[in-house]
Amino acid sequence: MIEAVPELETYRSKRRPDRTPEPSGRRRAKGGASGNRFVIQEHHARALHWDFRLERDGVLVSWAVPKGLPVDRHTNRLAKHTEDHPLEYIDFEGDIPAGEYGGGRVILWDTGHYDLEKWSDDEVKVVLHGRRVDGEYVLFRTKGDDWMVHRMDHGGDDVEAVPDLVQPMSAVAGKLPRSDDGWAFEFKWDGVRAVAYVDGGRLRLMSRNGRDVTVSYPELRAMGEALGSRPCVLDGEIVAFDESGRPSFAALQERMHVAEPGRARRLSQRTPVAYLAFDVLHLDGHSMLSLPYEERRRRLEDLGLTGDHWQTPPSFPGPGREVLDASLSSGLEGVVAKRLGSPYLPGRRSSDWVKVKHVRTQEVIVVGWTPGQGRRQDRIGALLLAVPRDGEPRYAGKVGTGFTEHMLDDLGNRLAPLERKEPPVSGPLPRAHVAGATWVEPTLVGEVAFNEWTRDGRLRQPSWRGLRPDKEPGQVVVES
Repeated sequence: MIEAVPELETYRSKRRPDRTPEPSGRRRAKGGASGNRFVIQEHHARALHWDFRLERDGVLVSWAVPKGLPVDRHTNRLAKHTEDHPLEYIDFEGDIPAGEYGGGRVILWDTGHYDLEKWSDDEVKVVLHGRRVDGEYVLFRTKGDDWMVHRMDHGGDDVEAVPDLVQPMSAVAGKLPRSDDGWAFEFKWDGVRAVAYVDGGRLRLMSRNGRDVTVSYPELRAMGEALGSRPCVLDGEIVAFDESGRPSFAALQERMHVAEPGRARRLSQRTPVAYLAFDVLHLDGHSMLSLPYEERRRRLEDLGLTGDHWQTPPSFPGPGREVLDASLSSGLEGVVAKRLGSPYLPGRRSSDWVKVKHVRTQEVIVVGWTPGQGRRQDRIGALLLAVPRDGEPRYAGKVGTGFTEHMLDDLGNRLAPLERKEPPVSGPLPRAHVAGATWVEPTLVGEVAFNEWTRDGRLRQPSWRGLRPDKEPGQVVVES
């Protein structure tokens, strides 16, 4: 039952006035008339939420809304009824010390007044008139003490929910454009692609093959809180760095497969990652896909994404050759040239984006392995590789260098249950390559660096870079 508590005893019992900057709540506002102000406060406590408070009978009747008020009529959101707050709280903003009740930063998100349509023990219906929120809302009790909040009017009907999945756009391999006109240039980062979905301050990370990898990167979750109430979908790269501060795909390997939260937290301390956002696909309830790259880029930069584990790396107007040279001197992989007027094409590989790399790399399908010698006896000596040609996996050579001890252990564990009797590739196989081979189901995708393709379709001097759990075998293409 909702009722104002004249002495605000519950409020005071949870707070120590000598340790928190919040109003003491020792005195109730004078007079029995009920005002009609409201406030919404963004509260970065242990879990981000929005506190929604309505002035009523000299106090602020309050709810904690984990994802904020819904912006359209199609969404109900949980609202936890909390203790009444003193009227002085209506303009409170500040930091509640850690360890105190509700510890964290409180930000004034919106204020205004409301028109009351109904107030009962189980339902409160109001029309809000604020700077950011303007519309008709109803709070209603469900089971027990749980409440929900629903938008009643049509004000948010043009708003689209954050999509569940947007397949990332891909670049083609090639050379720098002949002219810089109409192009922008970004550094190519040696990481793993991930699309970030933020809704109600909660982050969800999806790999290129549609796998939820949020648990693997706990240090990135605070990016959702940093964006707060701004729902968005970002495209970017998850990158780990070596001791010299350069991107390291090898360092990223041990972070890419972790599904156990405790281990992910430990690894985040030892090998932290950063999310480098280079595109925005959805923002504030509207799709950005059809906008030209230069406009999407402007909106991305306006978000001000800067944190300990997330950044928006620069986009350069050119000259492309100078950007490419700068990437080489910085130890980066290369550049991506992007056509200024191009839309975002989900799930498509487009010549509107051209990747220019200093070292040739190729995604490959692991189809088997041969045993090692010497210190690698009884372990993997080399991997047997394939790439798709004419719709079938064709043998593309073997790779025996570039492995760390961790990689060899991990590959051994992953390949053991995939053994099969026959090779899963078509075409002739060189006897010298496959002597003593153990064949496996073609389900694991990796990446190699190499010099060139031989005439018979083999990789010359490949070096292993690591597994690509963000890719399925059907997504592998032969780079030009």
